Amino acid sequence: MDTLLVVEDDIGIQKQLKWTLSDYDVILAGDQESAINALRRHEPSVITLDLGLPPDEANASEGLATLKRIIELAPSTKVIVITGNDDKENALEAISMGAHDFYQKPIDDDTLSIIISRAFFVANIEKENEILRSASLDNNGFIGNSPQIQQVCRMVDRIAPTEVTTLLLGESGTGKEVLARAIHDKSPRKDKPFIAINCASIPENLLESELFGFEKGAFTGAHKTTMGKIECADGGTLFLDEIGDMPYPLQAKILRFLQEKVVERVGGRQEIRIDVKIVCATHQNLQGMVLEKAFREDLFYRISEITINIPPLRERGEDILLLARAFLHSFNHQLKRSISGFNEEAVQALRSHVWPGNIRELQNKVKSAVIMADGKHITPMDLALFPNAEATTTPLNLRQVREEAEKEAIQNALTVSDGNMSNTANLLGITRPTLYALMDKYSLEK
Repeated sequence: MDTLLVVEDDIGIQKQLKWTLSDYDVILAGDQESAINALRRHEPSVITLDLGLPPDEANASEGLATLKRIIELAPSTKVIVITGNDDKENALEAISMGAHDFYQKPIDDDTLSIIISRAFFVANIEKENEILRSASLDNNGFIGNSPQIQQVCRMVDRIAPTEVTTLLLGESGTGKEVLARAIHDKSPRKDKPFIAINCASIPENLLESELFGFEKGAFTGAHKTTMGKIECADGGTLFLDEIGDMPYPLQAKILRFLQEKVVERVGGRQEIRIDVKIVCATHQNLQGMVLEKAFREDLFYRISEITINIPPLRERGEDILLLARAFLHSFNHQLKRSISGFNEEAVQALRSHVWPGNIRELQNKVKSAVIMADGKHITPMDLALFPNAEATTTPLNLRQVREEAEKEAIQNALTVSDGNMSNTANLLGITRPTLYALMDKYSLEK
């Protein structure tokens, strides 16, 4: 539960706010010293501050002095100053001192609740951005708290110090090369070359010479002896991306290299010994390709000593928001913008989109949104995304989760009992009066 500090000397208003703001852990303070003590002890994200504090209730001097101390001690805290009905001058002075917002009496519970909710929204976004800014790449370059990503990162930590050949499986855009680099950077070979070659991007007739190199005169246009990518990776790591697209005839030569760790340049006769760590990746189903005779079975087992399955973005839950905010911070710096975050509608749009392009698509969406955004917060229109009305997302509010679970349980019990109220109450383990009360609460009928 979020902590809210209410600095107010009027006991009646204190009780009113504590009752109205029951969704928060409300801490009360009646003067400057108790407010500062509560700030140090509870470290609230949001504070409401009445400027008319004792011993100068008629003026704003004590309230402004309290605000000054709060900003000095906790500059990231969102302070909402509460002023008298005609005291706009002091409200604007408070804003210039660093207050987040102001509200003029008399207090309207609903309006103040919305202002406080927005302040917590901004405070939480800023906290997450700060975590991302200060985070190192101990998570192997992968940002995320989902169990799938944590398992992937644990596997990288185990694999990196070894010489095992690793196969990375995942859809396009899931970050296979990022993970391959993480394996290299955490290995004893980190100071040696990391050479990546995309087997799908090079024409079949050129891929062999690109990998193995060629001798002068080996073919038309071979004017000088040239090292291949495998030789260039000597001592380091060779990353064979999209190995599923490697031509079938070339697979036999790659298999021999993996087994013997020697290469022969195209047109050459001399064997060259290579010391290299191998990481492969593909978005294709290699086992299915083996059955269809499109990929060599012996090569498949040789490159998959350990296999890491990288989950698609749509299966990573709240990692989507963490990644989006990390990209936002990066592009803010790169494009010299100062976008604060995503508004609530944009957050919903990010959650509901299925992300067929995975992390690469998310990165592109956020970059274009940073360029297109007019305000301080990114909107669904900036992202060119709109919430899917049919998409179901898990609510974050515990009261809402409980109410939805209760409603569903009652509906299911009514169905099983064919509308019999006594049997429904027995199934639910409650009394009939309680059942009637709940049905009335959720507007349910038999």
